[in-house]
Amino acid sequence: MNTVELPDLAAMRSFGARIAEHLRIGDVIALTGGLGAGKTTLARAIIAALGYDHEVPSPTFTIVETYEAPPLRIPVVHADFYRLEHPDERHEIGLEDYREGAAMIAEWPDHAGGFSHEAGCLSITLETADEGRIAIVEAGPDWLERLP
Repeated sequence: MNTVELPDLAAMRSFGARIAEHLRIGDVIALTGGLGAGKTTLARAIIAALGYDHEVPSPTFTIVETYEAPPLRIPVVHADFYRLEHPDERHEIGLEDYREGAAMIAEWPDHAGGFSHEAGCLSITLETADEGRIAIVEAGPDWLERLP
């Protein structure tokens, strides 16, 4: 487990870029933290670093947004599971179909049953700290040799 200090938006973007550099198809970036902790901001930084130069909407209402390669280096599914009332709903929305051949950035992963059991999961808990954030990073086995 590592702790990364993110004092400002530039640090958040840099952290997102380091993650994007090592992201592979099949990986999950599981983002947890309270409302306003920076989950969507970090997701946007990762997606931008992968090559997306448009606005990245929050998937709070759509639940799932997809991004193709190209323009991204690899396809990405950005999911916000906040509105799921039970983990079984992940099957109803066809999550596994979306994940096929893509990496996933998951906000509120616990609402979908969690992903930390997957070898390619990078779990990041964001907490507010003064003006910035702190990221507590826990890597699955597939991330250990490439952890930024």
